[in-house]
Amino acid sequence: MKILILGATGFIGSAILDRLKSDRHAVTGLGRNVGRARLRMPDAQWLSTDLATMRTPEDWQPLVAGHDVVVNCAGALQDGLSDDVAATQEAAMLALYVAAKNKPSMRIVQISAPRGGAGAERAFLATKFRADDALAASSISHVILRPTLVLGRNAHGGSALIRAFAALPLAIPLVHSDARVETVALSDVTEAVSAAVADLLPDRSDLVLGNSERLTLGELVALHRGWLGLPAARIVALPAAFAAPAGFVAVMAGGVGAAPDQGNRAAIPLLSARQTLSANPAGVQDLWFARLYLLKPLMITGLSAFWLLSGLIPLLDLDAARQHFLRFMGEGPATALTLLTCLADIVLGIAVLVRPYAKRALVGMLALTAAYLVSATLVEPQLWADPLGPLVKVLPSILLSLATLAILDER
Repeated sequence: MKILILGATGFIGSAILDRLKSDRHAVTGLGRNVGRARLRMPDAQWLSTDLATMRTPEDWQPLVAGHDVVVNCAGALQDGLSDDVAATQEAAMLALYVAAKNKPSMRIVQISAPRGGAGAERAFLATKFRADDALAASSISHVILRPTLVLGRNAHGGSALIRAFAALPLAIPLVHSDARVETVALSDVTEAVSAAVADLLPDRSDLVLGNSERLTLGELVALHRGWLGLPAARIVALPAAFAAPAGFVAVMAGGVGAAPDQGNRAAIPLLSARQTLSANPAGVQDLWFARLYLLKPLMITGLSAFWLLSGLIPLLDLDAARQHFLRFMGEGPATALTLLTCLADIVLGIAVLVRPYAKRALVGMLALTAAYLVSATLVEPQLWADPLGPLVKVLPSILLSLATLAILDER
């Protein structure tokens, strides 16, 4: 079969693409940035498209005409400069359904989320559920699969946060640590999609994928801590007021765990969380990931503060700041160059906080720092021996920029 996978570069989508390729289907992966995926999996076809822009049936018509099945794994957790939740998860899907109605042989496999959990009013879940309802009400052949918290060799979203909390030193602060969480192995999700594509699941099925074992959030984090090879740590229960800043992991877990009586259950054996982790032994790279996951936003924030302050502080005493330039140029050019470097520092400090521009900002920081060091070494080499170390202290910021650049990728 010819299969189109939406969101094929993501955590779930990439695994499904690999499984369907092994089933000998002709697979096309669609994503916003497919360059790296194309290098990893060159034997698949790839399309680079932002789903948020595909809001009319005409946008979908060529893709529908060229494929037998569409597997929708796409999603956006929250609105941002690069994400539009409603457009990606609802408007684009409604347009797809209209286009698919003109092809009776078309089947859509929708990867959604369980109903009945926490956070159903959030845009991420609300838009998914409205798209599900529209698909269920249509005449299109379809299967809706609702995985609970997905665990696999890799991690993203809620599973990544659980690993990060599991790696915290000394104690683990959690909101709703007693909340029950359902999990499903990524391999079981790909198996279910394979069955849906092969027409082994009844048409118009709507199935929850989750192991019957419902660990508490605290137990699940402790299980991951042991998987990472770390000694047991005390779980510190935080009040619900901390849910927004510190308990996002609990919200994510609650959002993907169905209530026991919600939805039809897949009549196939599913791996438990312990079995899933045992099948995917942790390596040192997993420990690095877990420890760096919560440090990354602190690293980005620290770099932002460093560059903003380096650009703003000279403006408080512009005359003193331009003295370095006055040694080899006139007053006007020295003032202009001082203001220009301050502006460049401020722009980089702001840009690194904006996800679509973060990589370019980090590269800009490295380039500008190199320019500062080279020019200062040529013009005022004595600064290297200054007791306050104005040049020596810049070297750690280069290492921090390199480390942040190295771990910036989300997928």
